[in-house]
Amino acid sequence: MRKVRTKQNISRRQFIGTAAAGTGAALVGASALSGWAENFTKMDSTELSNREYETDVLVVGGGMAGLFAAVKAHDAGANVILVSKGRLGSSGQTPFAKGIFQYDSNKEKLSIDEFVQQVSASAIGTNNPVYTRQVAEHSMERVNELREWGFFNSPLYNKAFTNPVKKRNIPLVERVTITHLIKENGKIAGAAGFSVDEENIHFFKARSVILCTGAGGFKPNGFPICDLTHDGTIMAYNIGAKVTGKEWNDGHGGSATNPAACYDGWHGMFDRRCETTGVGIRHDLGVEMNYRAYITGGGPVSMGRPGAENGNSVVVGGPQRPEGFSEQREHNEPPQGSGNKGDRPGGPPPEGRKERKGGGPDGEGGGPPGMGGNMVGGSSAGMAIHKSEGLVPVNEKCESTIPGLYAAGDALGSYMAGAIYTQIGSSLAGSAVQGAIAGEAAAAYSTKKERPVISEAKQMEIKEKILAPLKRKAGYSPAWVTQTLQGIMIPNFVLYIKKESMLRAALAYVEELRDHYMPKLRAADMHELRLAHETRNMIISAEMKLKASIMRTESRCSHFRLDYPEWDNENWQAWINIFKGEDGSMQFEKQAFGTWPNGTEFKV
Repeated sequence: MRKVRTKQNISRRQFIGTAAAGTGAALVGASALSGWAENFTKMDSTELSNREYETDVLVVGGGMAGLFAAVKAHDAGANVILVSKGRLGSSGQTPFAKGIFQYDSNKEKLSIDEFVQQVSASAIGTNNPVYTRQVAEHSMERVNELREWGFFNSPLYNKAFTNPVKKRNIPLVERVTITHLIKENGKIAGAAGFSVDEENIHFFKARSVILCTGAGGFKPNGFPICDLTHDGTIMAYNIGAKVTGKEWNDGHGGSATNPAACYDGWHGMFDRRCETTGVGIRHDLGVEMNYRAYITGGGPVSMGRPGAENGNSVVVGGPQRPEGFSEQREHNEPPQGSGNKGDRPGGPPPEGRKERKGGGPDGEGGGPPGMGGNMVGGSSAGMAIHKSEGLVPVNEKCESTIPGLYAAGDALGSYMAGAIYTQIGSSLAGSAVQGAIAGEAAAAYSTKKERPVISEAKQMEIKEKILAPLKRKAGYSPAWVTQTLQGIMIPNFVLYIKKESMLRAALAYVEELRDHYMPKLRAADMHELRLAHETRNMIISAEMKLKASIMRTESRCSHFRLDYPEWDNENWQAWINIFKGEDGSMQFEKQAFGTWPNGTEFKV
């Protein structure tokens, strides 16, 4: 057994004495500045055991999409395993979501056809109307099931999520980080990862896999997405799946007072129970605040349409809005097309609750509930608009370009609402609806497939890749590399207010991280091993965001280019898909709006 090394504690006097040695001081200083250090591992990676599972449908992710995927796949007759990086209903963005859209035909003034048309108008053509229609058609049924499970009775969701899972005896594996999807003979065969707590490697053989892994960011401070790092998207990309939507930006802000204190800013969301919302078509949460800050230096400036005067100041240029969608900043401003004023947002608060002032609509479209005063951007840096990024669907059943691999919720680039916020509460509803659809589709697919086989050689290869950071004698700290990546990507003039010169400058740094630092990430324990894999995923996601942003030579919705500030309907009525070429390089293609990847037009 290899001897485990331990750190030696030295005094300040000893350190100064060592520094006086000259050459030694230079090496110590260089290591500290570069993040490079000897890897003092706290465990013996050669003794990690394997745990193996076999199932029809493997659901990865324990949020809203994962819950419905597991339940509906089980109810369709499939054997199901649900694996989660965290705790069921308590990790990712689901605990933060406190508004869920339901389309009630008895209350709404807009028909579903009109709803789809207005969402498309706000999204400037970027939405997939097939998935827009789905959320309206199925949202009421999903909300009713959630109500039956007790979802609306508490601000905490674990118990409500556990109820249907326990009732069906669906195996639940929590606190396991999935790092690899496994493809054999051109189709999905399972997944692999490791437990943070038990020091085990987990192999899941599955006839089909549903990714409900959410989106991700660059671990920004002040917004509850720090455990989401695009894991599912990058795992799927690595085995050949097409992904989309990386140029879009989520525009959530935070309080300028203690901006890194997530609970301080957002406890008004965390502490309240979820409520339903009715139809309210908007055009919100793009990059207008970021543009104002860029042009004015962050002063109190109002901005209407580009070049228009609004209030006491004039801001020329900036993101364009479609006709009929003005900037809605107040929570109680009636949203476009709302036929249900009693539901939030757009109507009064529930009885006994005070209406908050300023900041924007709850959860989507502005600052946290009760947040007054100045706001800062970048709180969700690295994330796109909900449902606008993720795996490319090839049909209305949430199926990806890899046979047997499905995705739902923010892991699926369904463009349900397009590349801008168009309907408050639709994100949570869309995750529930898509999870159910993907679960049923994956169960049907699994009945036609033979028992999955993963060769021993493949398992050994994947295990070596998983444990590589633990086995390095020295390397770069994932925390240091992540901080470096944040410094490159999060600045307003890189991520939000874009121009080619700055995008290419940032890309040069990210490619350096990819080529030199990413292969040398180290880990001392299972927790740091998780951080190492998350850092890898963020670096690849950053490369995607920069290259897609360079490629889209126009401004539209939440993507804004200073050097191309207008819509370009002649060249850019298209989404950007990203995939890995045969030589391993990152490849890009256009997919025309209104079509599936094979060119077939939508039938709405």
